[in-house]
Amino acid sequence: MIEKEQKAKLEAVAELIAGAKNVVVFTGAGISAESGIPDFRSPGGIWTKFDPDDFTIDKFIKSSATRRKQWELLLMGGIMTDALPNRAHLAIAELERMEKLDCVITQNIDSLHLKAGNTPTRVLEVHGHARTAHCLGCMEMFSMEEIIQKNKGIEDIPVCGRCGGILKPDVVFFGEALPEDVFQQAIYHSIHSDLFIVVGSSLVVHPASMLPQFANDGGARMVIINHAPTPCDAMADIVVHASAGESMACVIEGLRHFFPSAETKGG
Repeated sequence: MIEKEQKAKLEAVAELIAGAKNVVVFTGAGISAESGIPDFRSPGGIWTKFDPDDFTIDKFIKSSATRRKQWELLLMGGIMTDALPNRAHLAIAELERMEKLDCVITQNIDSLHLKAGNTPTRVLEVHGHARTAHCLGCMEMFSMEEIIQKNKGIEDIPVCGRCGGILKPDVVFFGEALPEDVFQQAIYHSIHSDLFIVVGSSLVVHPASMLPQFANDGGARMVIINHAPTPCDAMADIVVHASAGESMACVIEGLRHFFPSAETKGG
Protein backbone atom coordinates (compact mmCIF):
# COMPACT_ATOMS: atom_id res chain seq x y z
CA MET A 1 0.00 0.00 0.00
CA ILE A 2 1.39 3.37 -1.02
CA GLU A 3 1.34 5.79 1.91
CA LYS A 4 0.19 9.39 1.56
CA GLU A 5 3.73 10.79 1.78
CA GLN A 6 5.00 8.29 -0.79
CA LYS A 7 2.12 9.11 -3.14
CA ALA A 8 3.01 12.79 -2.98
CA LYS A 9 6.60 11.91 -3.90
CA LEU A 10 5.43 9.75 -6.82
CA GLU A 11 3.24 12.56 -8.10
CA ALA A 12 6.37 14.72 -8.02
CA VAL A 13 8.16 12.01 -10.02
CA ALA A 14 5.40 12.19 -12.64
CA GLU A 15 5.91 15.95 -12.84
CA LEU A 16 9.66 15.47 -13.34
CA ILE A 17 9.01 12.97 -16.14
CA ALA A 18 6.54 15.32 -17.82
CA GLY A 19 9.16 18.07 -17.91
CA ALA A 20 12.14 15.90 -18.90
CA LYS A 21 13.48 15.30 -22.40
CA ASN A 22 15.81 12.33 -21.86
CA VAL A 23 14.43 9.91 -19.27
CA VAL A 24 16.54 6.84 -18.51
CA VAL A 25 15.13 4.06 -16.32
CA PHE A 26 17.59 1.72 -14.58
CA THR A 27 16.14 -1.54 -13.24
CA GLY A 28 17.37 -4.34 -11.00
CA ALA A 29 16.21 -7.57 -9.41
CA GLY A 30 13.61 -5.83 -7.23
CA ILE A 31 11.39 -5.17 -10.23
CA SER A 32 11.39 -8.81 -11.36
CA ALA A 33 10.85 -10.20 -7.87
CA GLU A 34 7.25 -9.01 -8.24
CA SER A 35 6.95 -11.34 -11.26
CA GLY A 36 7.98 -14.31 -9.13
CA ILE A 37 11.66 -14.37 -10.09
CA PRO A 38 13.65 -14.75 -6.83
CA ASP A 39 16.08 -12.03 -5.88
CA PHE A 40 19.70 -13.10 -5.43
CA ARG A 41 20.71 -11.12 -2.35
CA SER A 42 17.58 -10.67 -0.26
CA PRO A 43 16.77 -12.94 2.70
CA GLY A 44 15.64 -16.25 1.25
CA GLY A 45 17.12 -15.30 -2.12
CA ILE A 46 19.16 -17.42 -4.51
CA TRP A 47 22.44 -17.03 -2.64
CA THR A 48 20.93 -18.64 0.47
CA LYS A 49 20.61 -21.82 -1.62
CA PHE A 50 23.73 -21.58 -3.81
CA ASP A 51 27.29 -20.48 -3.16
CA PRO A 52 28.04 -17.48 -5.42
CA ASP A 53 31.70 -18.56 -5.53
CA ASP A 54 30.56 -21.51 -7.65
CA PHE A 55 29.38 -19.20 -10.41
CA THR A 56 32.58 -17.73 -11.78
CA ILE A 57 33.32 -18.09 -15.47
CA ASP A 58 36.50 -20.07 -14.70
CA LYS A 59 34.63 -22.64 -12.63
CA PHE A 60 31.90 -22.88 -15.23
CA ILE A 61 34.46 -23.80 -17.89
CA LYS A 62 36.52 -26.17 -15.74
CA SER A 63 33.86 -27.97 -13.68
CA SER A 64 30.94 -30.03 -14.94
CA ALA A 65 29.48 -29.89 -11.41
CA THR A 66 29.48 -26.08 -11.60
CA ARG A 67 27.83 -26.16 -15.02
CA ARG A 68 25.11 -28.40 -13.62
CA LYS A 69 24.55 -25.92 -10.74
CA GLN A 70 24.40 -22.98 -13.16
CA TRP A 71 21.74 -24.62 -15.31
CA GLU A 72 19.83 -25.60 -12.18
CA LEU A 73 19.99 -22.00 -10.97
CA LEU A 74 18.55 -20.63 -14.21
CA LEU A 75 15.77 -23.20 -14.26
CA MET A 76 14.92 -22.82 -10.56
CA GLY A 77 14.99 -19.05 -10.79
CA GLY A 78 12.09 -19.00 -13.22
CA ILE A 79 14.09 -16.99 -15.75
CA MET A 80 13.44 -19.48 -18.55
CA THR A 81 9.82 -20.20 -17.63
CA ASP A 82 6.61 -18.28 -18.20
CA ALA A 83 7.26 -15.35 -15.86
CA LEU A 84 5.15 -12.38 -16.94
CA PRO A 85 5.78 -8.63 -16.72
CA ASN A 86 4.24 -6.91 -13.71
CA ARG A 87 2.84 -3.40 -13.27
CA ALA A 88 6.30 -1.86 -13.08
CA HIS A 89 7.42 -3.37 -16.41
CA LEU A 90 4.14 -2.34 -18.04
CA ALA A 91 4.44 1.20 -16.68
CA ILE A 92 7.95 1.56 -18.11
CA ALA A 93 6.69 0.32 -21.48
CA GLU A 94 3.89 2.89 -21.19
CA LEU A 95 6.50 5.63 -20.72
CA GLU A 96 7.90 4.67 -24.11
CA ARG A 97 4.46 4.76 -25.73
CA MET A 98 3.98 8.23 -24.22
CA GLU A 99 7.32 9.22 -25.82
CA LYS A 100 8.78 9.96 -22.38
CA LEU A 101 11.51 7.29 -22.36
CA ASP A 102 14.98 7.44 -23.85
CA CYS A 103 15.96 3.90 -22.83
CA VAL A 104 15.82 1.19 -20.17
CA ILE A 105 19.10 -0.01 -18.69
CA THR A 106 18.54 -3.30 -16.88
CA GLN A 107 20.66 -5.60 -14.75
CA ASN A 108 18.08 -8.34 -15.23
CA ILE A 109 18.46 -11.24 -17.67
CA ASP A 110 14.78 -12.24 -17.82
CA SER A 111 13.62 -10.29 -20.91
CA LEU A 112 10.53 -9.00 -19.07
CA HIS A 113 10.97 -5.47 -20.42
CA LEU A 114 10.72 -6.90 -23.94
CA LYS A 115 7.67 -8.95 -22.98
CA ALA A 116 6.09 -5.79 -21.56
CA GLY A 117 6.43 -4.07 -24.94
CA ASN A 118 9.59 -1.96 -24.80
CA THR A 119 11.37 -1.70 -28.14
CA PRO A 120 14.44 -4.01 -28.16
CA THR A 121 16.73 -1.19 -29.27
CA ARG A 122 15.68 0.82 -26.22
CA VAL A 123 16.51 -1.98 -23.74
CA LEU A 124 20.17 -2.22 -22.73
CA GLU A 125 20.78 -5.54 -20.98
CA VAL A 126 24.11 -4.89 -19.27
CA HIS A 127 24.27 -8.35 -17.67
CA GLY A 128 23.25 -10.19 -20.82
CA HIS A 129 20.08 -12.26 -21.20
CA ALA A 130 18.84 -15.85 -20.94
CA ARG A 131 17.17 -16.04 -24.36
CA THR A 132 20.13 -17.75 -25.98
CA ALA A 133 23.30 -19.71 -25.27
CA HIS A 134 26.37 -20.29 -27.39
CA CYS A 135 28.95 -23.04 -27.73
CA LEU A 136 32.37 -22.16 -26.33
CA GLY A 137 33.90 -24.48 -28.94
CA CYS A 138 32.35 -23.77 -32.34
CA MET A 139 30.46 -20.60 -31.23
CA GLU A 140 27.15 -21.91 -32.59
CA MET A 141 24.16 -20.04 -31.13
CA PHE A 142 21.08 -21.79 -29.76
CA SER A 143 17.78 -20.47 -28.46
CA MET A 144 17.07 -21.35 -24.85
CA GLU A 145 13.72 -22.82 -25.84
CA GLU A 146 15.48 -25.24 -28.16
CA ILE A 147 17.97 -26.21 -25.44
CA ILE A 148 15.23 -26.86 -22.89
CA GLN A 149 13.22 -28.98 -25.32
CA LYS A 150 16.25 -31.13 -26.09
CA ASN A 151 17.33 -31.45 -22.43
CA LYS A 152 14.35 -32.45 -20.34
CA GLY A 153 14.98 -31.72 -16.65
CA ILE A 154 18.43 -30.88 -15.35
CA GLU A 155 19.85 -34.42 -15.04
CA ASP A 156 21.91 -33.96 -18.20
CA ILE A 157 24.05 -30.87 -18.73
CA PRO A 158 23.12 -29.27 -22.07
CA VAL A 159 25.89 -29.53 -24.68
CA CYS A 160 26.30 -28.22 -28.21
CA GLY A 161 24.23 -30.21 -30.69
CA ARG A 162 26.79 -29.45 -33.39
CA CYS A 163 30.15 -30.33 -31.81
CA GLY A 164 29.36 -31.53 -28.29
CA GLY A 165 31.10 -28.52 -26.74
CA ILE A 166 30.20 -26.57 -23.59
CA LEU A 167 27.07 -24.44 -23.87
CA LYS A 168 27.21 -21.12 -22.01
CA PRO A 169 24.06 -19.07 -21.39
CA ASP A 170 24.47 -15.54 -22.76
CA VAL A 171 24.46 -14.00 -19.29
CA VAL A 172 27.38 -12.33 -17.53
CA PHE A 173 29.10 -14.61 -15.01
CA PHE A 174 31.17 -13.51 -12.02
CA GLY A 175 34.65 -12.67 -13.28
CA GLU A 176 33.38 -11.97 -16.79
CA ALA A 177 33.36 -8.51 -18.35
CA LEU A 178 30.08 -6.83 -19.22
CA PRO A 179 29.30 -6.69 -22.96
CA GLU A 180 31.43 -3.70 -23.94
CA ASP A 181 29.18 -2.21 -26.60
CA VAL A 182 26.07 -2.42 -24.42
CA PHE A 183 27.80 -0.96 -21.37
CA GLN A 184 29.26 1.91 -23.38
CA GLN A 185 25.77 2.72 -24.67
CA ALA A 186 24.50 2.61 -21.07
CA ILE A 187 27.20 5.07 -19.99
CA TYR A 188 26.40 7.39 -22.90
CA HIS A 189 22.65 7.43 -22.19
CA SER A 190 23.26 7.91 -18.45
CA ILE A 191 25.55 10.89 -19.00
CA HIS A 192 23.12 12.49 -21.47
CA SER A 193 19.96 11.88 -19.44
CA ASP A 194 18.21 14.75 -17.72
CA LEU A 195 16.19 12.39 -15.49
CA PHE A 196 17.56 9.07 -14.24
CA ILE A 197 15.06 6.77 -12.50
CA VAL A 198 16.24 3.73 -10.55
CA VAL A 199 13.57 1.05 -10.03
CA GLY A 200 14.20 -2.02 -7.89
CA SER A 201 17.99 -1.99 -7.67
CA SER A 202 20.15 -2.11 -4.55
CA LEU A 203 22.90 -0.33 -6.57
CA VAL A 204 25.66 -2.49 -5.09
CA VAL A 205 26.64 -4.61 -8.12
CA HIS A 206 29.61 -3.14 -9.97
CA PRO A 207 30.23 -1.87 -12.54
CA ALA A 208 26.54 -1.30 -13.38
CA SER A 209 26.09 0.53 -10.08
CA MET A 210 28.38 3.27 -11.44
CA LEU A 211 25.71 4.42 -13.90
CA PRO A 212 23.78 6.61 -11.42
CA GLN A 213 27.04 8.45 -10.71
CA PHE A 214 27.55 9.04 -14.45
CA ALA A 215 24.03 10.45 -14.63
CA ASN A 216 24.65 12.63 -11.58
CA ASP A 217 27.91 13.91 -13.03
CA GLY A 218 26.04 14.77 -16.24
CA GLY A 219 23.59 16.94 -14.30
CA ALA A 220 20.55 14.65 -14.35
CA ARG A 221 17.82 14.78 -11.75
CA MET A 222 17.58 11.42 -9.98
CA VAL A 223 14.77 9.29 -8.57
CA ILE A 224 15.29 6.04 -6.65
CA ILE A 225 12.39 3.65 -6.09
CA ASN A 226 13.49 0.63 -4.06
CA HIS A 227 12.27 -1.23 -1.00
CA ALA A 228 15.53 -0.69 0.91
CA PRO A 229 17.98 2.22 1.08
CA THR A 230 20.80 2.29 -1.49
CA PRO A 231 24.30 3.80 -1.46
CA CYS A 232 23.07 6.44 -3.93
CA ASP A 233 20.07 7.72 -1.96
CA ALA A 234 21.98 10.83 -0.86
CA MET A 235 22.46 12.01 -4.45
CA ALA A 236 18.80 11.49 -5.42
CA ASP A 237 16.21 14.25 -5.66
CA ILE A 238 13.40 11.87 -4.69
CA VAL A 239 13.68 8.55 -2.84
CA VAL A 240 10.69 6.24 -2.41
CA HIS A 241 11.02 3.06 -0.34
CA ALA A 242 8.10 1.05 -1.74
CA SER A 243 7.29 -1.70 -4.21
CA ALA A 244 8.18 -1.17 -7.84
CA GLY A 245 4.79 -2.17 -9.22
CA GLU A 246 2.66 0.03 -6.97
CA SER A 247 5.04 2.94 -7.30
CA MET A 248 5.31 2.92 -11.08
CA ALA A 249 1.55 2.46 -11.45
CA CYS A 250 1.12 5.56 -9.29
CA VAL A 251 3.60 7.47 -11.46
CA ILE A 252 1.67 6.57 -14.60
CA GLU A 253 -1.55 7.66 -12.93
CA GLY A 254 0.08 10.99 -12.12
CA LEU A 255 1.17 11.41 -15.73
CA ARG A 256 -2.46 11.27 -16.86
CA HIS A 257 -2.79 14.86 -15.65
CA PHE A 258 -0.10 15.90 -18.14
CA PHE A 259 -1.11 13.51 -20.97
CA PRO A 260 -4.85 13.03 -20.48
CA SER A 261 -5.38 11.56 -23.95
CA ALA A 262 -2.70 8.89 -23.51
CA GLU A 263 -3.94 5.29 -23.23
CA THR A 264 -2.46 4.09 -19.96
CA LYS A 265 -1.76 0.39 -19.56
CA GLY A 266 0.78 0.58 -16.75
CA GLY A 267 -1.80 0.91 -13.95
